Amino acid sequence: MIEFHLDGHTKGATYLQLVQQVRQALRTGLLTPGDQLPKVREVSESLAINPNTVLKAYRQLEIEGLVEGRPGVGTFVRRTLAGPALANHAALRRDLEAWLRKARKAGLEREDVVALVETTMRATFQDDAAKGEIA
Repeated sequence: MIEFHLDGHTKGATYLQLVQQVRQALRTGLLTPGDQLPKVREVSESLAINPNTVLKAYRQLEIEGLVEGRPGVGTFVRRTLAGPALANHAALRRDLEAWLRKARKAGLEREDVVALVETTMRATFQDDAAKGEIA
């Protein structure tokens, strides 16, 4: 089951952080169809946020067709966002974890890592698109 967390560095709305975490869990295979999301009350208590914030996130996910609410039972995953490359995730994650440890050892802070990753990703994806490779 997914365990939500809030990032104080993120400027977006709290409910959008929850939505994004579910999308990421669906993309990485952490959540699969049939899995149940935590109860609204559990999330609101563990994160010390208003239950309406959690409900708003769950409603957004329902609108996107990713989850479905079952009255009196809970909210369940309807579909995944994981693609065929999911099989490669474990090895890539290990490589990324090693790189992150190396970055931390080199003195990079969280914001430095995010900036480096985002600018490198943007440049790489633009280069690939220009070459007609992966979009």
